[in-house]
Amino acid sequence: MNVKSHLSTLLATAMEQFSISIDDATSFKEATNPRFGDYQTNIALVQANRRGEPPRIFAEAIIDTLKPLAPDICFEIAGAGFINAKLTAAFITSTLSSLLHSPSLGVSHPSSSAPIVVDYSHPNLAKEMHVGHLRSTIIGDTIVKVLEFTGHSVIRHNHMGDWGTQFGMLIAYLDECEQFSGERSLADLEGFYRAAKRRFDEDPDFKTKAREFTVRLQQGDGKCRDLWQRFISTSIEHCAEIYDKLDVSLRREDVVPESFYNDDLPRVIDDLRHKDLITESEGALCVFLDEFKNDNDEVVPVIVQKSDGGFLYSTTDLAAIRYRANVLKAQRIIYVVDSRQTLHLQQVFAVARHADFLPPQTSLEHMPFGTMMGKDGKPFKTRQGDTVKLLDLLNEAEHQALSIIEDKNPDLEESEKRALAHTIGIGAVKYADLSKARTNDYIFDLQSMLSLEGNTAPYLQYAYTRIVSIFRKIDYNPSDADLSADYSFQHPNERTLAVSLTRFSETVEAVAHTGMPHLLCNYLYSLAKHFMSFYESCPISTEADQSVREARLALCHGSSQTLKVGLSLLGIAVVERM
Repeated sequence: MNVKSHLSTLLATAMEQFSISIDDATSFKEATNPRFGDYQTNIALVQANRRGEPPRIFAEAIIDTLKPLAPDICFEIAGAGFINAKLTAAFITSTLSSLLHSPSLGVSHPSSSAPIVVDYSHPNLAKEMHVGHLRSTIIGDTIVKVLEFTGHSVIRHNHMGDWGTQFGMLIAYLDECEQFSGERSLADLEGFYRAAKRRFDEDPDFKTKAREFTVRLQQGDGKCRDLWQRFISTSIEHCAEIYDKLDVSLRREDVVPESFYNDDLPRVIDDLRHKDLITESEGALCVFLDEFKNDNDEVVPVIVQKSDGGFLYSTTDLAAIRYRANVLKAQRIIYVVDSRQTLHLQQVFAVARHADFLPPQTSLEHMPFGTMMGKDGKPFKTRQGDTVKLLDLLNEAEHQALSIIEDKNPDLEESEKRALAHTIGIGAVKYADLSKARTNDYIFDLQSMLSLEGNTAPYLQYAYTRIVSIFRKIDYNPSDADLSADYSFQHPNERTLAVSLTRFSETVEAVAHTGMPHLLCNYLYSLAKHFMSFYESCPISTEADQSVREARLALCHGSSQTLKVGLSLLGIAVVERM
């Protein structure tokens, strides 16, 4: 059960007596001070003045209406007119029993079965993945996992960049050099690409040739397609290696690259022209929308076809929207894309709406993210100023985790050390990213990420091992836990932990709605801290009262399951020992 939604539903019913509707601003929220309650609402403060009566008086009237609807919840007035809700032991016991019996830990499923398309990762091919691809890949994968966990049908789309001028440059260079045998590594291809880019920037004749090859590739030239297909295959193999190391759920069948839409691009132009949206400007075909103007009050165009006949990212994105909305029948199309692409996506979304490329009820959602920064406050680079390869960064995280493990647990088998290093090292990198609000930049600090203190993956993994250790010491099988235990709450920390467990559902559902994984990270960190306080103050193995002991073991079981499931939604595994 989503307790917050339950309370807000009760409030909405109560407010019908006063002909008042509630909204997100006036619904129940987690209380800012738990001493006064578990949840609170400011609706009496917001609405009292409109009714011409003091907020506390109106709050009393609301509470009188709420009490018969929820006899197992205590409602009280606080301050100038806040309404606090405190869950009774009976309510907590019933809710905990229900969620611990549920494979989804109480998370409800939606009634709609329409799919959601999530576009994420989307590296450019013919180049190794770098740190700039980390955020889209792991944020997108967490959003996918959470949506699926909450019962949605999700279609992953890895919109890989396998098309465009950069590939014309590379093919033109390889055509001149005749060096590409099909056995080259991705590192060789990247070297070729850098050389081609230098030629493109410095040699006007080569620039013209590269653009000609781009058009030939888009028009299906056999020689171009053969070269292109060979180095695309090499690139995708590299991406698969990264995805496996990161334990993200993208697979080869999820790759729907730019080239997938190539045949539809002329039709996109024709349909835009049919809607009277096309304007020719200096030989290029553009869409001018009045809602997008620069600082000089000039309309910023969306170019959909260049003067040489080549198509652009915007054209492909429009074709993708149309395919996802009309062929896949998506109800939501989510783009996990760098915040620097905000204007581009706003323009593409607007053109798609003006062209009627999707039904009005289909939502287009850009979920932007900030930049990974170095300790110098600048985008994360190597000491030489080069882009950091993602594989190198992940290998370094595993290496440092292995050093810590060898120092703390030298007697472990080598294979176990390396397995732990992978789980802890990769988990630390992912969690450090996901625990930051995705719209913010953050500083990459591997040492802090691997710390056992603070809001880190190792801290949460350690909390899980503590629970496993409790079960191991008393030879207890958690599957034997009394999930319907009577929680009498002999200590305040028991109640705090129990209430925290009941909030898993509302947290996960909030992530599904907002695409903000840090909400789940913050919840898990809070849960782990509450468990540690409970562990230090509430004895288990030495507790003489059997019913209290069983209730505490059930709280341990609930904590371990919630940490395990919550971390799995972030793509992070737990460990049995550290």
